[in-house]
Amino acid sequence: MLDSFTAYQKLPRWQEVEIPWSWTKIKFWDVSIWIKIWKEEIERSTEYLFTGLIPCGPSYLEDGDGQALYRKRTETVTRENSPTQINLSQEEERQLQANNRDFNLQFEYANNTIKTSKYNFFTFLPLNLFEQFQRIANAYFLFLLILQLIPQISSLAWFTTVVPLVLVLAVSGVKDAIDDFNRHKSDKHVNNRPVQVLINGMLKDEKWMNVQVGDIIKLENNNFVTADLLLLSSSEPHSLTYIETAELDGETNLKVKQALTVTAELGEDLQKLTEFNGEVKCEAPNNKLDKFTGTLTLRGEKYALDNEKMLLRGCTIRNTEWCFGLVIYAGPDTKLMQNSGKTTFKRTSIDRLMNVLVLVIFAFLGLMCLILAIGNGIWEYDKGYYFQVYLPWAEGVDSASYSGFLMFWSYVIILNTVVPISLYVSVEIIRLGNSFYIDWDSKMYYPLSDTPAQARTTTLNEELGQIKYIFSDKTGTLTQNIMCFNKCSINGKSYGDVYDMSGQRIEITENTEKVDFSYNQLADPKFAFYDHSLVEAVKLSDVPTHRFFRLLSLCHTVMPEEKKEEAVTGPFGSLVIFCSIWPHINQCLWRCHMGRERTRASTPSCVPVVELTLLQTPHLWSAEISGSLVYQAQSPDEGALVTAARNFGFVFRARTPETITVVEMGETKIYKLLAILDFNNVRKRMSVIVQSPEGDLTLYCKGADTILYELLHSSCDSLKEETTEHLNEFAGEGLRTLVVAYKNLDKDYFQDWSRRHHEASTALEGREDKLSELYEEIEKDLMLLGATAIEDKLQDGVPQTIETLAKANIKIWVLTGDKQETAMNIGYSCNLLNDDMDDVFIIEGSTSDDVLNELRNARKKMKPDSFLDSDEINIQFEKSSKTSKVVPDEQANGVYGLVITGHSLAYALEGNLELELVRTACLCKVVICCRVTPLQKAQVVELVKKYKKAVTLAIGDGANDVSMIKTAHIGVGISGQEGMQAVLSSDFSFAQFRYLQRLLLVHGRWSYIRMCKFLKYFFYKNFAFTLVHFWYGFFSGFSAQTVYDEWFITLYNLVYTSLPVLGMSLFDQDVDDRWSMLFPQLYVPGQQNLYFNKVVFVKCMLQGIYSSLILFFIPFGAMYNTMRSDGKAIADYQSFALMAQTCLLIVVSVQIGLDTSYWTVVNQFFIWGSLSVYFAITFTMYSDGMYLIFTASFPFIGTARNTLSQPNVWLAIFLSITLCVLPVVGFRFLKAQLRPTPSDKVLLKIKEAKKRPPPPSPKRRLRRTSTRRSGYAFSHQHGFGALIMSGRNMRPKSPFATTGTFSPNSDKYKHKGL
Repeated sequence: MLDSFTAYQKLPRWQEVEIPWSWTKIKFWDVSIWIKIWKEEIERSTEYLFTGLIPCGPSYLEDGDGQALYRKRTETVTRENSPTQINLSQEEERQLQANNRDFNLQFEYANNTIKTSKYNFFTFLPLNLFEQFQRIANAYFLFLLILQLIPQISSLAWFTTVVPLVLVLAVSGVKDAIDDFNRHKSDKHVNNRPVQVLINGMLKDEKWMNVQVGDIIKLENNNFVTADLLLLSSSEPHSLTYIETAELDGETNLKVKQALTVTAELGEDLQKLTEFNGEVKCEAPNNKLDKFTGTLTLRGEKYALDNEKMLLRGCTIRNTEWCFGLVIYAGPDTKLMQNSGKTTFKRTSIDRLMNVLVLVIFAFLGLMCLILAIGNGIWEYDKGYYFQVYLPWAEGVDSASYSGFLMFWSYVIILNTVVPISLYVSVEIIRLGNSFYIDWDSKMYYPLSDTPAQARTTTLNEELGQIKYIFSDKTGTLTQNIMCFNKCSINGKSYGDVYDMSGQRIEITENTEKVDFSYNQLADPKFAFYDHSLVEAVKLSDVPTHRFFRLLSLCHTVMPEEKKEEAVTGPFGSLVIFCSIWPHINQCLWRCHMGRERTRASTPSCVPVVELTLLQTPHLWSAEISGSLVYQAQSPDEGALVTAARNFGFVFRARTPETITVVEMGETKIYKLLAILDFNNVRKRMSVIVQSPEGDLTLYCKGADTILYELLHSSCDSLKEETTEHLNEFAGEGLRTLVVAYKNLDKDYFQDWSRRHHEASTALEGREDKLSELYEEIEKDLMLLGATAIEDKLQDGVPQTIETLAKANIKIWVLTGDKQETAMNIGYSCNLLNDDMDDVFIIEGSTSDDVLNELRNARKKMKPDSFLDSDEINIQFEKSSKTSKVVPDEQANGVYGLVITGHSLAYALEGNLELELVRTACLCKVVICCRVTPLQKAQVVELVKKYKKAVTLAIGDGANDVSMIKTAHIGVGISGQEGMQAVLSSDFSFAQFRYLQRLLLVHGRWSYIRMCKFLKYFFYKNFAFTLVHFWYGFFSGFSAQTVYDEWFITLYNLVYTSLPVLGMSLFDQDVDDRWSMLFPQLYVPGQQNLYFNKVVFVKCMLQGIYSSLILFFIPFGAMYNTMRSDGKAIADYQSFALMAQTCLLIVVSVQIGLDTSYWTVVNQFFIWGSLSVYFAITFTMYSDGMYLIFTASFPFIGTARNTLSQPNVWLAIFLSITLCVLPVVGFRFLKAQLRPTPSDKVLLKIKEAKKRPPPPSPKRRLRRTSTRRSGYAFSHQHGFGALIMSGRNMRPKSPFATTGTFSPNSDKYKHKGL
């Protein structure tokens, strides 16, 4: 519709067009505008024609194509009766008004519709045909068809081209229609999601696609955020809202958003929300996830807006009953969509090579036709006049040169089979078949989630066999995103390992006996621990052990949540309390059951929220807890530590701004929370100061070992040495370690410190420095308790997969939104990084110059020669050239790793630094990019694609991975915990990272080898087939006479030779899947593109030329002046044609037998069946009956039985086969013996190993000697300490603030031995 604005401006004033916003009225003579409107209305009306639903995960589909729906506007239109002028220029600032659709519609902002489909019912046929004829080969065959319709130059019947062309277009069209049909279904699934929108004072259920900018919508707990919203109010105190951003940045820890105070007052009052008419001015849509700038104008007052008040599409509402938001950006304008990148049409390297080769073949074809045309002109000029009497020139031909010109086009038609159209049909069938193998592979099926592997595209299979770089997400891709308390060290003793009766440590497996926590009614049933000695220490009331777990239950910022019911028994009967607590238990709905008689308390169906003052009379009331306690932690590390303390008898139950409630060994205790010394990236530790019920003041601290060791009291030296040994052992197993310590405080000292702390916290200048000094002061002379070791659980088989892929010469880069320490710990855990490396460089410069110096220093250490003027790459890039340069592979002088932060990466991706980044990073074995945005992930992939001649693969499981999945040559999605976003944008998908090695080393390698064999054979057989016509031209006066029967020409590629090559291309394998996995080195030739390249093509071409010479001259010589045994001559054209085509078919059948490595019944059937079909069709078509019925179509009457009955014919056929095949066999044998390739050597090893199957590989425990690495990953930002102490996230009242007996000290909470 927008295109009509341009036409409107060009009209004279008397032709003014009225453009209302509900519809467009135009003058009837404005044809151009009618066309535009018709086109857009057709698209709109058929947008959801293809409807239906497909199974989708908890996430939703986004696609960068949606960005193309709303083009940049450059026109200005004045609307009649409109108070303002509508500027449709490129958006620089967004302006909107709440609850005013009329005002917002004038800006033509994008609505919330997502469209990824390409066609509709009306546009499919013309658009699809237009796209297909953009392929050079299809356009070429259409051109041939047009030539064949010209009588003067047509040398073949029209059906020889029409039948194959229609078949190709139909197959491709059906495939495209199915793909687009699935996109329509996915679009409908997303766009029809329900959401509550405030319309005319009422909440109405609307579809996502109908949400518009300026609407106010209501979201509830666990809802996906519909669009980018300004948070207005929520159910939580001070309108806090908790969100999970895993889809955006891969982080699963909760984040807090808070509404403005002026909007928080709106609450859930629909009347107030309806009357809310605030006007928002903010920045234009952009892809910066961590930045938002705007203002809200309400009742003449302006309020600043920032990212802390925004809920972005892709987030999930957690632990918040409800919230209201104002739509700022919708659909393609949302930050998630802005980061998604555009969907590009992916083509394999073989496709690109084929395009080049097709052009080469066209040039070769033109050269042959030119030679033959010149020959025809010379022959007609020199000899043709002798035949003018009985062989006159065609009508209109009056000279030899014009005859040669016509013969040029005639030979174009005859020799067109050097690029057979069936090539593309066969390629599509082969790719489709190999895709089914991936779908059907039971070894890539994940039964726990009932998820099979899926090839979501059928055009990239062979590219899987050429991968050189893998770009992987971390969270949910390499890891399960589950933290487990694995081991600990308490007072110098290590816990967590299991020993047998002889004192030998044994490996923990699924069959190892777990610790029984049934004595603890509040234990987490999912928690698993195997060292029984730690439980015994707890039961024996070991003081250091109790203090250790008390610290873990108190020193954190975790929030508890309890959703299930508790039954409270009292003098009036059974009271069932349903609790939904966030951040602590604070609301209860009563329901009393008194049999047939009901008390007054049970009469109302819904009673007000009350305090549990009943619990102040424990002699009358007792509570039985039947629900499960859930912890919401700012980082999964903290959740794992608090859960461990919970299972060992120190259960964190609730918190208020002033208290922490802990059930210690069945006894409820309330600690006064006096201060939280929060975590940050500089301190790398956190502390809490609490007062016990007995009145003791204690500081509990946990943090990185390198930091806390400097703060310990001198009396802890011996214990520190023992703990250090345990830390080294824990780190050697890739565990994330923390050190814990405590300090008893003097009351007088603390009062003085608290006073100074209050003064510092209220200082206007130097507040952070003053607080830091006070923290340092009180955290001195700590007493060491021990250390914890947490396992960030990897997905099964990740280390082994990475090790196998590394042997296949595949480089793995990890691109993650997690912070540096977390990413490096995972790098060590999954064998990407290890301490045997020469060095691991960390690039964390804060300026462009710093980053450049760090990159150069790293490269100087890895390859000093790379800075010399004589270096090949330096010379190459010093030459000025506008063409894209490829950086060749370089070898470092050792094994290195590189870690770069997102801030530094932003500088490194600038134009003047990107080459330095590529050279330095590619010298390293492993590269880890941490704290990167989704767009930066795509930029890194694009950078490698730009400078390295290599095939890239990106793998991820979340929405933050979509951009790099779309950018890489191959995108793989994992059906993980972060939804189906990545899967819907991927080319291949499965459930576990470990399946990647089978996808590449088995399916990818087989697909690549099969495709290469297919192309080599196909080009060979068609050169051998076509060039016989070329040689025949020299003996037929260059008259464009074909050698073969027209029916043979039509059926050669479609029937006689199609099935054998398809059989080889679908079933062939040089080694089976087991050997492919055991010898990853077999994958390397695919990376180097050795099996099919320009050199291999030239060899195929030369072999085809040689075979065509044999196939022409041997039959020609055998038939020349030859007579049958009965004295009749058979030296005629038809007998020669039959003999030549029979020789050709048998030769190419023998050749495919030589190329086949893995014989199956199908291969045998296809080869022998094709030969049988050839002879059956030949004898049928050359029979008397067919001649009598279709005289003009089947002129070769009796040729088959007359020619093929002669022994000398079969002798000539045998001679032709021998001369064609013998050189190939000899060359392959000598090459394998004298110059074997690395692949040949591996295949020889496999043949030897098959004679004696290798023993099963011993199971070994992956252990490393390693330096300590702290895993103190509380968060990527400051902790929740200030928020907790302020009480802003707390509800007004808490039962634990007034009572210390949430749970009675009944025996059922205690173990008998305690």
